[in-house]
Amino acid sequence: MGSLAGKVAVVTGASRGIGRGIALALADHGATVYVTGRTVVPGSHALPGTVGETAAEVDRRGGHGVAVQVDHADDAQVAALFEQVEREQGRLDILVNNAFSLPEDLTEPGSFWEKPLSNWEMVDVGVRSNFVAAWHAARLMVPQGRGLIVATSGYVGVTYTYGVVFGTCKSAVDRMARDMAIELKPHSVASLSLWQGLTFTERAERNLARDPSMKAQTVTNPLIGSSPEFPGRVIAALAVDPDVMARSGGTFITAELATEYGIRDIDGKVIPSVRAQRGSPLWSPV
Repeated sequence: MGSLAGKVAVVTGASRGIGRGIALALADHGATVYVTGRTVVPGSHALPGTVGETAAEVDRRGGHGVAVQVDHADDAQVAALFEQVEREQGRLDILVNNAFSLPEDLTEPGSFWEKPLSNWEMVDVGVRSNFVAAWHAARLMVPQGRGLIVATSGYVGVTYTYGVVFGTCKSAVDRMARDMAIELKPHSVASLSLWQGLTFTERAERNLARDPSMKAQTVTNPLIGSSPEFPGRVIAALAVDPDVMARSGGTFITAELATEYGIRDIDGKVIPSVRAQRGSPLWSPV
């Protein structure tokens, strides 16, 4: 895998979870990573992690971390983020659209009419936020004639998981990545979506501890789980792949791309695809 030294990335929703893991994996290859999220004060969120702590770990891992407090529901804050990137770096090579507003009751039982309408916030920060960030990123990437936009998604894109709004969002993210790829193709900017399975984020670990019965379900079976850094390793490989445009527009299972690139998880584990159990992506490269 080639080096990302001199490359600039924006990873949204990186105070903790998958976003944090992706930021650290990119740091391992020397990237400058703009870490966005709402949490800046330790202890102010129910789960650990702040943008500053992630950025500091990016520095320790060999990259350059820049912490930026951003509420991705606020277009003005998102615009300011990309203005800062352009002003400070003059380029943008990678955007990882990972920010997602997960309601606390996501994994709790209950049908859509039994849960609050506020769960629609997943569309605001999870779908619309992807479009807004990609809109700004494209305005930097298209003139330079290169770039990679990655959406983090999952098998929920085709398989019922937890609820109506959650599935609607991930299906939309996959299709958005595909259609963006069509319009970006003439400018050599790649857009694709990556499906994660169970990822051992702080939230997932908490939920598994609270409800051990989840371990018996395919979607939350620890035997097929990965670290939060695993998708970042695959994104780093995509970012240096000279043929990445051949993948643009596709939805890919992260575990399957990892096999193609010869990537294992941080503990050396080969992460399995659960395509047979949970479904296949709809969208192929354009």
